[in-house]
Amino acid sequence: MDDTLLYRIAFASLRGMNPQLARQILGRIGGEDAFFKMSERELSAVMGFGNKLFDREYRSRLLAEAERETVFVETNHIKPIYFTDEDYPQRLVQCDDAPLLLFTLGRCDLNNARFVSVVGTRHATVYGIDFTNRLVEGLAQKMADPLVIVSGLAYGIDIAAHKAALACGIPTVAVLAQGLNTIYPPVHRSTAAEIARSGGMLMTDYRSIDRLHKGNFLARNRIVAGLSDCLVVVESASKGGALVTARIAAGYSRDVFAVPGRISDRYSEGCNRLIYNNVAQLVTSPEDIIGAMGWPEKEQEGQQGSLFVELAPDEEKVIDVIRRKGDARLAEISAEVEIPVSRLMGMLVDLEFRNLLLSMPGGRYRLQ
Repeated sequence: MDDTLLYRIAFASLRGMNPQLARQILGRIGGEDAFFKMSERELSAVMGFGNKLFDREYRSRLLAEAERETVFVETNHIKPIYFTDEDYPQRLVQCDDAPLLLFTLGRCDLNNARFVSVVGTRHATVYGIDFTNRLVEGLAQKMADPLVIVSGLAYGIDIAAHKAALACGIPTVAVLAQGLNTIYPPVHRSTAAEIARSGGMLMTDYRSIDRLHKGNFLARNRIVAGLSDCLVVVESASKGGALVTARIAAGYSRDVFAVPGRISDRYSEGCNRLIYNNVAQLVTSPEDIIGAMGWPEKEQEGQQGSLFVELAPDEEKVIDVIRRKGDARLAEISAEVEIPVSRLMGMLVDLEFRNLLLSMPGGRYRLQ
């Protein structure tokens, strides 16, 4: 049995533990094993305060549970990722309430791709599922950087997002609200297996011995939000887990997008409200997300790149700015290239006539 894993599982199971508190304790006592080997009095003396976490009986119980969990992890080839490991998701570790330990199945690089979380109601409509499919397919086709889709394996929008990613051949991460000893809902077991086999990952911070209850689903939403560069709410009623996830993501300073719907549609109420309250940006296409995030796009077939066009030095500067930003306003371009607005306007019109630029609503320019 791996003693390091044993102590890490036990330490991560401490009630209320988060990376900040963990660093404080470990910085004082030196290691997870020391935390369980020291007496309650020694821990209180070293830390300078007493705490129920130091109770000998409580720590002994966590160690016994961790022994059983270590056997389960090793027997089922589960990969634990600790918050100090290099492959722990760096976006997540920045969050105050990030879990210390993630239990994972599958192989997915959690740090070298763009992560888009897609969430929504379990009662998805045809409109919502169709948009989810088109969104994931469009992002997969147009983005130059590697892409990973994150969701919660639930009914409705979640499972639609996972299936769309699998259909496009891109990795997807399913964040579970229970241990890896079971899949919930059971009807999604085959999709979960395909995710783990196809370069994606099943992830949870719950042990196999932890009971499944309602609170788990809200708690796991912090991981769905924290893993992401941006989060898209496709459909939601006026109340629901997707809205909670959106607010968590906004609290983590993630970009939040919401798909608008008719005011008479129950499962568009939440999205429309997020947009109205400026919690989320309105999204109608993959290009909206790519442009807002400033992500580079693939050069599409038949697209004439600047490499094959003779450009003046100032024109090259303008093209470089727009390529880097994804799209940009006149004032933004002028500030970057230090060309007077009056001269720049004529240059942009000329580049547009040469089919190198596209003028968009709102006074923005992007490459053709």
